[in-house]
Amino acid sequence: MPVTKDLKTKYAEDVIPALTKQFSYSNIYEVPKLEKIVLNMGVGEAVQNVKILDAAVKELTSIAGQKTVITRAKKSIATFKIREGMPIGTMVTLRGQKMYDFLQKLLNVALPRIRDFRGVSDKSFDGRGNYSLGLKEQVLFPEINYDDVELVKGMNISIVTTAKTDEEARALLSELGMPFRKR
Repeated sequence: MPVTKDLKTKYAEDVIPALTKQFSYSNIYEVPKLEKIVLNMGVGEAVQNVKILDAAVKELTSIAGQKTVITRAKKSIATFKIREGMPIGTMVTLRGQKMYDFLQKLLNVALPRIRDFRGVSDKSFDGRGNYSLGLKEQVLFPEINYDDVELVKGMNISIVTTAKTDEEARALLSELGMPFRKR
């Protein structure tokens, strides 16, 4: 059975030379790299039931391997019965080795578990080389025990890179193994 490379090692050994050749960079520091990955789980139901927020914090902490932060409402919204300062979600920012470990888990474990998976959209770039991805359920990750889940929640994953353009970021993520849909 072939041993898969750690993503950080793969970046250093395979991705940097490939991108340098593709975009003809003159300096190794011009090559785009991953800066951070932000995981966000909005829990609007936490307005009525705080236990749901506690479960979301616990689940996102186990997925990320790092303590999460509770996000609070910035403004009051009467139609949603939200007051300023109410807890409405949880998020975590991953950098360094934890970022590479999470991305490897996302690419090799979570995404293949999606039913009828045909790849991720390549239209989710923001124009500055950052990529956003939404998952409909948190149970795709092996850390989550399906029997313990009270409410299936989705999550947003934002991958921030140092790429100047979307084309460079797409090439970087493709080299790292992101399964983009064929056009």
